[in-house]
Amino acid sequence: MRALGSVRWRLLLIALLPLVVLLPLLLGVTMQRWTQRYDDLLIAKVASDLRIAEQYFGRIEATQAAAVAAVAQSVGFAEANGQGPQALGQYLTAERDRLGLDFLIWENMSEDGLPAPLLQAAQVTRGGNLVLLDAPDMDAIATGVSDRAAIPLVPTEAARPITRNVESRGLFIVAAHQVPARDRALIGGRLLNRNLDFIDTMNALVYRSEAGEISRSGTTTLFLDDVRVSTNVRLFEGARALGTRVSEAVWQKVMQRGETWLDRAFVVNNWYISGYVPLTDISGARIGMLYTGFLEAPFTAQRNATILTLIAAFVAVLCLSVPIFLRLARGIFAPLEQMTATMARAEAGDLNARIGPTEAQGEIGTVARHLDRLLDQVEVRDAALRGYADNLGDLVDQRTAELQEANQKLEATFAQLVMAEKLASVGEITAGVAHEINNPVAVIQGNLEVIRMRLAPDQQAELKTEMDLIDAQTHRINIIVGKLLNFTRPDEMSDLTVLLDAARAVDDALILVAADLRKHNIKTVVNHAPSPQFRMVETELQQVLVNLAINAAQAMEDGGTLTITTGPETRGGVAGTEIRVVDTGPGIAPEKLGHVFDPFMTTKLGTGSGLGLSISQALVSRCGGLISVESPQGAGACFSVWFPKADILTKQAVSAS
Repeated sequence: MRALGSVRWRLLLIALLPLVVLLPLLLGVTMQRWTQRYDDLLIAKVASDLRIAEQYFGRIEATQAAAVAAVAQSVGFAEANGQGPQALGQYLTAERDRLGLDFLIWENMSEDGLPAPLLQAAQVTRGGNLVLLDAPDMDAIATGVSDRAAIPLVPTEAARPITRNVESRGLFIVAAHQVPARDRALIGGRLLNRNLDFIDTMNALVYRSEAGEISRSGTTTLFLDDVRVSTNVRLFEGARALGTRVSEAVWQKVMQRGETWLDRAFVVNNWYISGYVPLTDISGARIGMLYTGFLEAPFTAQRNATILTLIAAFVAVLCLSVPIFLRLARGIFAPLEQMTATMARAEAGDLNARIGPTEAQGEIGTVARHLDRLLDQVEVRDAALRGYADNLGDLVDQRTAELQEANQKLEATFAQLVMAEKLASVGEITAGVAHEINNPVAVIQGNLEVIRMRLAPDQQAELKTEMDLIDAQTHRINIIVGKLLNFTRPDEMSDLTVLLDAARAVDDALILVAADLRKHNIKTVVNHAPSPQFRMVETELQQVLVNLAINAAQAMEDGGTLTITTGPETRGGVAGTEIRVVDTGPGIAPEKLGHVFDPFMTTKLGTGSGLGLSISQALVSRCGGLISVESPQGAGACFSVWFPKADILTKQAVSAS
């Protein structure tokens, strides 16, 4: 009876302890950790929102700087400046209105009348900068700007005490383009005070949902010191909180110590999950803050509702489970003790352990008899399984290895079939292409010789450069056609390689594509750094570079910038030379990026053959080089062509022989 009572109470304790004690404790710890993670997630969200707002703010500054520089460098500005002050004033007024600026002035940097902050901005040509101007300075450069900048201060709870009741200063984004030769600068500024379009656009960017709707609880604000000068925070329905001020705790941390605030904060009349970051002027002094945040109340209500639901569910389960368990537990303890002992013996390895005859009736007795029969089956199957286990592992390993080998062979065979099919298609069309191209080339060369014979000696000397260029390029056409024919037979391409200089090869190639670049209104930027020479067939390298330049020009149909750089580069511990060709076109779609070097792969439907990059890859790879492409989202394509240093390639060839 003592043992039976001990088992009974221990079973009751084991059954009820997780439900009554451990489960509430576990639930409490889980809710606490979940609450902390929930709060951390809110802080992470506002930090992400703040970074987006900062990036947008920086983009606005850069865009304004680019716009001012474009005006200063435009033909219209030069013409207006040459026509006199009146024409220049009219032109700058029109450009100011077009760009949405509050002032656009052409000033002499040596005169004393220019406000000191603007003079400092005129001397810094990098990007846009924040500038703080007093009312007299604003009146000196633009009429009426000081009136729009002035904002009456609104008493705000938790703000630091001050004596002034109007914020009369103006916060501007200022960009300048300096002309050192004339000691002048074109300076453009945009007033951020009351600039609601600016702040609403930023808020729409940060808090637009996946459905395209703008969150009503998300807000953004621009501060001058601690005063809201542009915001979509509301005092009440329809009225913006312009002139209200930030709490003193936030001001101390952000404006005084220059730290970023990521925490809950009281904003005007409610609690928000808030992010504040300091803004500095052109001299590095902290003059304001950028804020993003969203109402805390909806998230708090959702979190509390979840916690209350979990607590209510636990209480309901507890109230239902305890009485049911106590009622059903009666009468099962004795058979349960016997079954527990038998199972313990079986677990210890005694497969002969049995419960034997039992007086228990109902389900408990049935379970006891079933357990005996199961133990009989376990004993029989244990012997069988021991035999199977010895062979099963070896059989699985063997079948797995065979399956992997077959799968690898299948993949390799499929890839070979695809490439063979592509190369077969190339072989079928290249013969016709070569015939159609070689015939007009032969006519060109024949007529060129006729022209030379009919021209007088002095005329031949005068046109020698042009005629030699025609002769060289027709010869190059013949070589390219030959390479096209050899594309499906790369082992037969065996022209003599020579030592080449990357800078000279790029300059020669640009001469050939100059007309295409001018046709597409493309600006070319070339940067050469001293780099080692490499070996390749000169006409093949020219073919690769011309193909990349023409592809870039076709990608920038409405104009752009083609940047080509050359310099030393080490790949895999091997020294060499790299040529990078970068355009500002729309780039290459991610799903097509891995197939740009496949034969017949083209993004210029109806115009391109899709063979240019395939041939270029074959030519570069044949001389030990590498060609690759990158296309970051939102940017143009960047093709990189790398060749090993000439002496390294020679050493590798000697070692291979």
